[in-house]
Formats: sequence, C-alpha cells, structure tokens
Amino acid sequence: MSAPQPSPPLGAEDGGIEQPFIDHLIELRDRLLRMIVAIAIAFLGLFPFANSLYTWVANPIRAQLPEGATMIATQVASPFLTPFKLALVAAVFIAMPYILYQLWAFIAPGLYRHEKRLALPLLASSIVLFYLGMTFAYFVVFPLVFGFFTSVTPEGVQQMPDIAFYLEFILKLFFAFGLAFEIPIATILLVAAGITTPANLANKRPYVIVGVFIAGMLLTPPDVISQTLLAIPMWLLYELGILFSRFFQKGAAQSQPTDDPPPPDQPKPSNPPQPPAPGSDPALIGQDIDTSDFNDPERFRPLTDEEMEAELDAIEAEELLEQSSDRASAAEPPAPAHSSAAAWLQQANLRRAEGNLTAARHLLYRVLEEGNADQRRVARNILSDLDT
Repeated sequence: MSAPQPSPPLGAEDGGIEQPFIDHLIELRDRLLRMIVAIAIAFLGLFPFANSLYTWVANPIRAQLPEGATMIATQVASPFLTPFKLALVAAVFIAMPYILYQLWAFIAPGLYRHEKRLALPLLASSIVLFYLGMTFAYFVVFPLVFGFFTSVTPEGVQQMPDIAFYLEFILKLFFAFGLAFEIPIATILLVAAGITTPANLANKRPYVIVGVFIAGMLLTPPDVISQTLLAIPMWLLYELGILFSRFFQKGAAQSQPTDDPPPPDQPKPSNPPQPPAPGSDPALIGQDIDTSDFNDPERFRPLTDEEMEAELDAIEAEELLEQSSDRASAAEPPAPAHSSAAAWLQQANLRRAEGNLTAARHLLYRVLEEGNADQRRVARNILSDLDT
C-alpha cells in the first residue's frame, strides 16, 4: 500500500484541492501547538526578569504613594505568583502578532482574493491599535487615576495597595483600553459586510456618545476620571472609523468590475429589435415591421380584450341607430350615406363625452370608411385630438 500523499499547504493560492475534514483538524492542532510554543518561549525569556517587570508596571502607582508608603503582599504566595502571572500575561501580549498570524494562515485558504486584501491590513492595524490602547492606558490613564485615588484618601488612612489586587486592576484597564482602540476596525468591518453605511453611523452619533460613557463606567473603576478617559477616546475612535470607512467605501466602489465592451467583430446594433406589441400577430415576430404608417388615422388597429367590451357597446349603439333610421325610413325616403356618417359623428362625440374612447374611435373609423370628404376630415381631427 502506497504512503498517503501530503496535503497541500494552507497558504496555497486559490484553486487548490480541498482538504478532508481530518486534515483541517490536524492543521488546527499544529497551529495551536505553535502558538503555545511561542508563548512558552516568550515566557521563558521574561520570567528571569519578572520582578523587574512588575516594578516597572507598578511605577505609576508607586509614584503617587505618600512618602514612606510601599506596596504590600497580603498572601503568602503573592510575592512569587504575582510576578509569575504578570510574566505569563506579558508573554501572551508579546506573542500576539505570531498568534494572530497562525490564525490567519489557517483561515486564509478559505477566503477570496478581495477578502484577503481586506483582512490582512485590518489584522495588522488591529494589532497596532491594541498596543496603542495599552500604551495610552499606561502613560496617560494610570497617572491620572492613581493620582485621583491618592488625593481622595481619607485622613488617617495609610494607602498600601496589595500587589495582587493592583495587577488585576491594571490588567483589566489594559484589556479595556486595548479593546476600545479596536473600534475603527469594527466600524470598517461593519461597512465592508454591508450591515451599515457611514451615513447611518454618523446619524447614530448621539446614541454612541451615551453608549461609550456607559461602557467607560462598566469597564473602568468607579471614578469619573477613568470613565471619561476611556469614553472620550472611544468616541474619537468611532469618528475615525467613520472617516476611514468612507474612504474604504469609495475605494470599493471604484474597484467594482465594469461590463466588458462588445468585441470588435460584433458591433453593437444601432436599432435593436423591439418586442412585438400586445395583441400583434405572432407570425410577425422576428420580422422587420414598417412603422411609418402607425400614426395614420385611417389605419385600423386590432382590438385587445379590454377594447372588445367597448366594441360590444359600440355595436349596441349602432343597432339603436339603425332602429331609429328604420323608423325614419318608413315616413321619409332613404337617406344618403353621408347622413349615417353624420349620425356616427354625433354618437362618437357622445361616447367621447362619456369617456368611452374605444367606442368613439370605432365610430370614427366607420366615418373614415363611408363618410364624405368633410366628414372624414372632421373624424381625423377628432382622432388626432384623442391621440394627444
């Protein structure tokens, strides 16, 4: 039995052979193991300097402590476990670009080219923005927050923060500000997915301002300074996301493929064939039809189903007209043909006044067939008036 063929790499171009499900699981396992190895290597490099790293992280609060005050450890294992935990979290933060690269390498083969062109810059910018959020929290937020806490300490209370509680506090702030700085990326993704538009995002600005202050209240300690320092950057980042999403939308519209022009050997016809009108003869479909006499008032047009009912009314009117002419013929000599045409003109005007234009047209066509020159001229004028 021959050895199994190795599966194509996940980073291959589009059009490769689809892998079985078990191969995807094996690939995912390998990616996860690489992430764990990267975190372990970073941790091993940071652990010898864990105490120095904690001292550097604690500088913002140590600078605000009163003279002679120090941080304390209330638990037996805190002096060891707290720097250990900090080194592990710092290793994850340092290895984050490689971790995201492994995730990208796993899902990239399932994306289209245009999705790759969009996802790769967003992935890189999300990493940069997360680090910027942490930097903003350390250099801007921490001094102000700890200075506020120190200033409101009651008289007679010695401020001596616990090292374990302090680490949990700053990790929450690091995560909150790092996540808040991802707002532009989330905004661009919403616009790219077609869920919303930059105009709709701009219209919801008042609700967003209230929402960011609520989020600042929930994600930060219960003080106005930290809440405001988180809410204002979130709102500014939201505005930045709207701005970039507009540029993205314009670029996406310009990159849309246009219809290809017709080949040179197949010129576009100047007069494309028009579909036949309703009620026309099916035998004429596909043939060249002379439309020069369509506006001729003497040309009889075939009736549709709707016009057929009006035709019945016209026939009934004609029968009544014949009955009246029969009564008149019993006492008078036969009237010439132009007298019947005059009666049809009178009936046509009546039908026109009633709004029954189809019956009026039928009577006018009869006048054009059997009336004299003056009557035909009047009928043409009425037909022209009806057409306009």
